[in-house]
Amino acid sequence: MTINKTYPMYKITHIIIYFAMIAGLLSCHGNANNKTANDAAIPVTVANVNVSKAVFYNSYPANVVALKEVELRGQVSGYITGIYFTEGKEVKAGEKLYEIDRRKYQAAYDEAQSNVKIAESNLEKVQRDADRYTDLNKQDAVPKQIYENAMTDLKNAKQQVQSANSELIKSKMDFDYSLINAPFDGTIGFSNVKLGTLITPGQTLLNVVSSNDPMAVDFEISENELGRFQSLEKTAMSSNDTTFRIVLPNNTIYPYIGKLSVIDRAVNPQTASVRIRVSVPNPDKKLIPGMSCKILVLNANAGQQVIIPFKAVLEQLGEYFVFTVNNNIVKQTKVALGPKVNSNVVILKGLDGGETIVLDGIQKLHDGSAITLAAQKKQ
Repeated sequence: MTINKTYPMYKITHIIIYFAMIAGLLSCHGNANNKTANDAAIPVTVANVNVSKAVFYNSYPANVVALKEVELRGQVSGYITGIYFTEGKEVKAGEKLYEIDRRKYQAAYDEAQSNVKIAESNLEKVQRDADRYTDLNKQDAVPKQIYENAMTDLKNAKQQVQSANSELIKSKMDFDYSLINAPFDGTIGFSNVKLGTLITPGQTLLNVVSSNDPMAVDFEISENELGRFQSLEKTAMSSNDTTFRIVLPNNTIYPYIGKLSVIDRAVNPQTASVRIRVSVPNPDKKLIPGMSCKILVLNANAGQQVIIPFKAVLEQLGEYFVFTVNNNIVKQTKVALGPKVNSNVVILKGLDGGETIVLDGIQKLHDGSAITLAAQKKQ
């Protein structure tokens, strides 16, 4: 008798396939249960988006500059014989500051005055002679040569007077230059010379005087911003305009507002920037030349803007998003950010106001996530 082994093996194969199918169905059912668990609503806090007034500024590093500043240098040589000011204090226009030994300049000036008087006296004598010879020449009572010599002497005498006056002016200038006075009201710095110092004309720096009020604040802007500042320059500003504010080195706001006064004539080709100058009152002398500060310029987008908490913003690869809510489902919405205002940020594009956005829990969300509202905060 022959035993058929093929039939039992075929039967067994079908049985194995059957149980494998059951196991696959059970596995799929388990995955479905897991997916349902993963898609469970995520608890978040949300807030309504409103439009409100936003006042914010662009900040630029700046330096304080005196509108008038003069280096004091001697114009004549000599030794310093007098210093008449207190370093670091205010001086008035015309106030005596330094004296260079004046004795030789006084002597030269006195001599020049005497020479002028001599030349003028000689001119008077020659003029009388010339007048007499002129009358005699009309009567043919004097040789022609004598008359012409008289006219030549008169011309020379006049030139001698002119030369003497020129020397008088020069000696007067030297005499005046030996006394150095304040060119304007301002503050004088540390003296670079002491009594007895020998002065080289035009080279020796004695001191620096700078004006105090008003002061200038200089800063650099990008050439891309030039158009806006040109518009500001043409705009009439009221006394309480706050377009330009100054932040002092101790981070306090300077109490006086600035006014745009100068836009540089050209763009710096190396930095693609333009220098801007703002003038500002300085009655309390809080600003001094060379001081570093920051200048705040009212942002062009200041006004009614969409403002949201910065923590609601998600950054991905240099782009910014928020999650808006509709029927407990979130949508990832791309936004364009403006300046930060404290803990909030201005939204320039992407939100119009009236939307509901997720505040807390954004790290757990993706586009299309279901949420449950833990709480709702009024913005």
